[in-house]
Amino acid sequence: MYNDNNWNAVQGDELAGFLDQINPIDGKYRVSVDSTEVHWRMLPFYDSVALIRVRDPNWVNKKLNIYYLTDQGNLFRLNGTSPPIHEVNAKAPIKVNEENVLEYLRFFCFFVRGEEGPFYIAETMDDPGMPTEMDDTTRSVIEGTVRPASFEGLNEQGHFLCDAVVFYSNALFIANFAVQPTGMIEMLDDEPIAADLPVKIDKPVA
Repeated sequence: MYNDNNWNAVQGDELAGFLDQINPIDGKYRVSVDSTEVHWRMLPFYDSVALIRVRDPNWVNKKLNIYYLTDQGNLFRLNGTSPPIHEVNAKAPIKVNEENVLEYLRFFCFFVRGEEGPFYIAETMDDPGMPTEMDDTTRSVIEGTVRPASFEGLNEQGHFLCDAVVFYSNALFIANFAVQPTGMIEMLDDEPIAADLPVKIDKPVA
């Protein structure tokens, strides 16, 4: 979702206007029309909310991407915590269904972070979000563990049940999730499959 090609570039006056609105980001990241790249894409679980990605080669951390949700001109900075997502879910409102629940799960687990980073839904070694530099042993452990996330049906409360492999910090887990129609997500169970790996997901958002 964050690494595919479904992004649209923001350019010209629109870019200048947007950068004026956000500069400096979090009071510390400067943006400029000369160097900052801004892209946007729609999200399948909202009717009219777009995801905006901002990056700039001049920032000290070259891997930093900054994201916003935009809803009717209002910007919500995705800073690694859940309140901005829940606020948009209530306002937009979110529309979770069987077709888009896995996209939403990937989105939520990427943007709502623990102290060690994202709860990355690890599905394939080809995902550009996955670590690339690793020894053969580590690669075969991760390769043997990752698999596509799956939708497992609805429970009695009407929550969407999903299974996924989660890459968090330097460990992999198999996790079961319940996704509520309101966008709240509960991790019902997680079972460690590989710990103390020499790599982790390095995709900073703040």
